Amino acid sequence: MRAVVQRVSSASVAVDGQTVGAIDEPGLLVLVGVTHTDTRAQAAKLAAKLWGLRVLHGEKSCSDVAAPLLVISQFTLYGDARKGRRPTWQAAAPGPVAEPLVDAVVEELRGLGAHVETGSFGADMKVSLVNDGPITLIVDV
Repeated sequence: MRAVVQRVSSASVAVDGQTVGAIDEPGLLVLVGVTHTDTRAQAAKLAAKLWGLRVLHGEKSCSDVAAPLLVISQFTLYGDARKGRRPTWQAAAPGPVAEPLVDAVVEELRGLGAHVETGSFGADMKVSLVNDGPITLIVDV
């Protein structure tokens, strides 16, 4: 699993002009990509990593200050643009494999006590954010 994690002051995701998920206080925006060999155990590991990642102000984590997370599926994280001008998506898991694992990350985070907002899997989403720092990390588990 791969995640792009951004420390944000606020973030939201809309589908068809309607907001489906939003955080309006400091927290993390997390874009999650799944590849073919990923497992539920990796989803749990990613959730624990996100919950404890010390990138908020004062080297705090979401778990330290009960900061919210906005988790959005992002198959393009496994795009490969090394050859030519058109990326390939062969490393990205198909929807029936990826969706339950993205859901598992969210479930695991909520099980840890996190307030989690989400996007809509497979939808054409418009993501808005105020990156704080800016801080952006790539997390692979």
